[in-house]
Amino acid sequence: MCLVVLAAVRGSATTRLVSQSLCRHHEGPVPAPAKKHPKQMTLDNYKAIADSIALLLYPHAEVIVHDLRSQTVVHIANNFSQRTLGDDSAIDHELGDLLQGTNLGPYEKLNWNGQKVRSISTVLRNAQGEAEHLMCINLNVSVLEQARVALDAFFQMSRLVPQPDALFRNDWQERINTFLHGWLQARNLSLQTLRMKDKRSLVQALHAEGAFQGRSGVDYVANVLSMGRATVYKYLKEVKAL
Repeated sequence: MCLVVLAAVRGSATTRLVSQSLCRHHEGPVPAPAKKHPKQMTLDNYKAIADSIALLLYPHAEVIVHDLRSQTVVHIANNFSQRTLGDDSAIDHELGDLLQGTNLGPYEKLNWNGQKVRSISTVLRNAQGEAEHLMCINLNVSVLEQARVALDAFFQMSRLVPQPDALFRNDWQERINTFLHGWLQARNLSLQTLRMKDKRSLVQALHAEGAFQGRSGVDYVANVLSMGRATVYKYLKEVKAL
């Protein structure tokens, strides 16, 4: 890069301009940033995807990227399998099946600590269709299994007994709930999606079932259907006027 400086020099008779050039010379052209090999760029993308999956499902997912040429582990996100970079991939037996398709799994295996892991392996190919890498997603399902066991124990039907007749014979709320949800299910509706015309029809159907014979029936139905008592009375008045 050169900088030109103009300087005024006063002589005996005239003033003349003298230009001076101050140049900074480089030994050579400015080097361009080093370009990555396409294969390295692809591997970096796979690593970023693996990190994203592991972060989204943290702490229950581990994602491992294998190099199929060297059959070694080249990346581990959220390591809970105690593997290390450079480990042997140990996929000799599955390699033939993998190369014929895209995915292998989901399948279950046992982790070093005895916890169940559900896994899926995906072949990652280059632009020429050659298999270069393998991405394995390992999902620790032991926590989910523990939750399922707890829920199964909680909802064991064998521990339930029939409703006592003496207690529920006059339970008008129970009768309203049973009829209301049976009515909704038969029409593929839900309380959250009911329109005003649906609520009118439901109030009329409840009236036909005798739901409003009790003193608090109107208040209860109004609360359940998220509508005012005056609206319920209006619909009942329309029915009685028929």
